[in-house]
Amino acid sequence: MPEVVILSDPRIAAVPIKECGEPLVDLRTLEAIRVDQRLADHEGAYAHVRLSVADRLVAAQTRLPHELRLLVVEGYRPPSLQHQYFTASVARHRATHPGWDERRASVEASRYVSPPDVAPHTTGGAIDLTLCTPSGAELPMGTPVNATPPETGEECYTASTAVSREARENRRILGAAMVSTGFVNYPTEWWHWSYGERYWAFVVEARYARYGPTDSFTGSR
Repeated sequence: MPEVVILSDPRIAAVPIKECGEPLVDLRTLEAIRVDQRLADHEGAYAHVRLSVADRLVAAQTRLPHELRLLVVEGYRPPSLQHQYFTASVARHRATHPGWDERRASVEASRYVSPPDVAPHTTGGAIDLTLCTPSGAELPMGTPVNATPPETGEECYTASTAVSREARENRRILGAAMVSTGFVNYPTEWWHWSYGERYWAFVVEARYARYGPTDSFTGSR
């Protein structure tokens, strides 16, 4: 697999942010996009993304074969929740590898759960998603969404060859649609795509990120 730049790499935190002020919009109001409920929160934060992200998701849907649909699992994640996720991931890695110190466990955790200060989801610029049929049946992708070490293996890497040919083809189809509309993938997670935040800016060599972390979400329906 190609070299992976992980989110704890100092080069990601060094990317400047020029916040554009785009609002968060609710994907559940868009007929073209299907939103899954597995990570639904009471306020509905999970279903929100920045406006340009929503527009690009709609465009990506049009690039898929007509019998397939995008299925969004999670968009915006409040900073407080991101902190909980990262802390829990570090703890699981340390429990699995008792010889690791806090720094080693934090680096390994950041392959799959972003450190809070650079987390794409807290900007509204990231989405976790998969593919499904019009009836809602999810396509084989090699692993479920969010299946990462230490509980599982590295089949979650987008370029993993340890998954079936069918799963590799489905990942290719998803990737082609997302890349064609401006998204970048976090290569340790086939389901994670982003636009406008620091990791995106680093990958596309933009001068700055368009979105910074936001805690302005006030809830909806």
